[in-house]
Amino acid sequence: MADSRIEEASKQERSRLRNFIRKRVANAADAEDILQEVFYELVETVRLMHPIDHIGAWLYRVARNRIIDLYRKGKPEQSEEAEWEDLLPSPEDGPAALYARGVLAEEIADALDDLSDAQREVFVAHEIEGRSFKEISAETGLSVNTLISRKHYAVLALRERLHDIYEEFKKGPQK
Repeated sequence: MADSRIEEASKQERSRLRNFIRKRVANAADAEDILQEVFYELVETVRLMHPIDHIGAWLYRVARNRIIDLYRKGKPEQSEEAEWEDLLPSPEDGPAALYARGVLAEEIADALDDLSDAQREVFVAHEIEGRSFKEISAETGLSVNTLISRKHYAVLALRERLHDIYEEFKKGPQK
C-alpha cells in the first residue's frame, strides 16, 4: 500500500515539483538534489506510517524547507552558462512537450541573437548568469543606470519577438 502511494505521488507531482524548485534555485544540480531529498523524505515518512493527509501540499512544504536550508548554508552557486533546458518543458512529459521544447529553445536562441550585442551581454549576464548590475558595472565600466536601461530594452525586444510563439503555445494544440 505504501509503495503505491509513493509511486502515485511521484508520477503526479515530480514534474511540477521540479519546476517549482527550479524557479527558486538557480543551480540545476542543487535543484535536483532537493527534489531527491523531498522524495526520500516522503518514502521515509510513509514507511514509518506517519499520516500525510495531502501529499501534494506536504511535498511542496518539504521542498520549500529544503530550499530555505540551502540558502541558509550560503548562497547557492550560480551557473556560468544558461541552462535553458531546465526552463523548457521536460522531454519526459511526452511528445508534445518534446516538440514544444525544441521550438521554444530555437525561438529563444533566435530572439537572443536578434538583440544588439550590448543588450544581449547585459541580459545574459544579469538574467542567465545571475550577476548583479553592480558586478557587471565594475567589470565593464558602464554605469548601473546604463546597464538597467540596456536590459530594459532587451526585455521589451524579447517580449515583442516571443509574443506570437507565446500566444500560440498558450492556445494549445488545434484540433
